[in-house]
Amino acid sequence: MRGFEILMLLCFGASWPVSLWKSYTSGSTRGKSVFFLFLIFFGYLAGIGFKVTGNLDGVVFFYQLNAVMVLADIVLFFRNRRRERASAADTGA
Repeated sequence: MRGFEILMLLCFGASWPVSLWKSYTSGSTRGKSVFFLFLIFFGYLAGIGFKVTGNLDGVVFFYQLNAVMVLADIVLFFRNRRRERASAADTGA
């Protein structure tokens, strides 16, 4: 069973570096939903909670890794939103 769980987490986790790179380089929040990011983040926290309350194994590392990447994307979202708002204020939009 752990093999399937690891495979699921690896598949989900493979998308986060791409999302992070896009968020970092674009400097835009376009196409991002902070609600969705928080939902995914709390889902990973629930997985970590499940693991540490009696089912602890090495798979918890993948939950933690994915949660950190999603958290980084959340931070980039707010950075980008702040920049977008500052730019709009500078241009009078």
